[in-house]
Amino acid sequence: MTDKSVICAVATAPGSGAIAVIRLSGEGSIALCDRIFLSPSAKKLTDVQPNTVHFGRVMEETELVDEVLLSVFHAPHSFTGEDSVEISCHGSVYIQQRILQLLVSRGARLARPGEFTQRAFLNGKMDLSQAEAVADLIASSSAAAHKMALNQMRGGFSKELIKLRAELLHITSLLELELDFSEEDVEFANRAELRAIALKIENMIAELCNSFSLGNVIKNGIPVAIVGNTNVGKSTLLNALLKEDRAIVSDIEGTTRDVIEDTISLNGMLFRFIDTAGIRHTSDTVENLGIERTFAKIAQAKVVLLLQDVNRSSDQFIPYYRQVKERLSPDAKLLILLNKMDRTEVLDAVKEEIETQISGEPILPVSAKKGYNMDTLIRWLTSSVNTEAFSNVIVSNVRHYEALTHALEAIRRVVTALDTTLSGEFISQDIRECLHYLGEITGEITTDEVLGNIFKNFCIGK
Repeated sequence: MTDKSVICAVATAPGSGAIAVIRLSGEGSIALCDRIFLSPSAKKLTDVQPNTVHFGRVMEETELVDEVLLSVFHAPHSFTGEDSVEISCHGSVYIQQRILQLLVSRGARLARPGEFTQRAFLNGKMDLSQAEAVADLIASSSAAAHKMALNQMRGGFSKELIKLRAELLHITSLLELELDFSEEDVEFANRAELRAIALKIENMIAELCNSFSLGNVIKNGIPVAIVGNTNVGKSTLLNALLKEDRAIVSDIEGTTRDVIEDTISLNGMLFRFIDTAGIRHTSDTVENLGIERTFAKIAQAKVVLLLQDVNRSSDQFIPYYRQVKERLSPDAKLLILLNKMDRTEVLDAVKEEIETQISGEPILPVSAKKGYNMDTLIRWLTSSVNTEAFSNVIVSNVRHYEALTHALEAIRRVVTALDTTLSGEFISQDIRECLHYLGEITGEITTDEVLGNIFKNFCIGK
């Protein structure tokens, strides 16, 4: 890293508030603040102890700008690994901009998006996967997403990759040592033992790859498609789950003609509910387009809630059930909801009739309008996401998933090759390719273009 210039930015959310924090980092940032800061004791910031907070005034020549608290951090014991200062001022937008202008006029420059975190990575305070987790932590909108990002930021994912790389280096060192003594016909590694190690690595990488489907939905919201015939209460159910009138409810069939989506956190998990057009045979071109989108959303959903009005014949329901079942993804879960249970005396008979025609599907009677069994539905939804199927490390980043996929392909070639008489030189090449892709995740192997793409999506001040 060659750029050690002083950078500054507002680190708190845009707009006015009670307090705002302005962050500086870089060589000379503490001395620069001395040029605008006046403490009651007249003590210079360059003379104070690190990791201390100081009250004083920000001055422009003889004019008072604001009374502030200044936190001082010395390299390398700071977020960026450089000398850093954080100015806590009053949250007026005018005061924030005035202090920034003062800092720039004294030699600082405005920070680019993510530049503080980028410097932390370049100065070895965190690896690239941890740096990306900082952005995920800021963007987390549920307890599950927060926990996942926090675990990655604290190095949970990195520790798994370190283990993998150590195992791979062990294999390749034995193979290459064997090559050095090839003329003496010395075997340093038993192929069967090496294959067992390689197979263990393959399983670990495969588990990380498989966790991406869960990590992605935890991060962006678990897609739940609400489907069924017209006027069975799909929009009413959406409104009941969201606790607001998000979708239009009407007795007229075919009211919902397009997909309506909204997200809500339930028991710490973010769910993305999708209200769809009612499935039925119709000659209406626009409604048919909506039904096509319904089938597309069923294929994409992790959970499908199939509604049936208990006052309607199950003979009409079964064909729609089969259409939905055909389009479910292999890992999706289906729950049949018998809606409007408050308006019928034949609920048990209807439930028994459907159970005899559909074996093994969970069925739950509800009333979306009256709120009956909604708590049970929410418990079922949150329990439908099985986070125990994976280890504590869950992959949620597309860049990481792509690198792991390439690493998995390389290690599978190693496992296959160790069953043959293929020279260790060629096997080592595949191992090095696997190491390369794992190194891309942590940033041990990276380019300016990759770094630029990652940090441009950060907020300014972080």
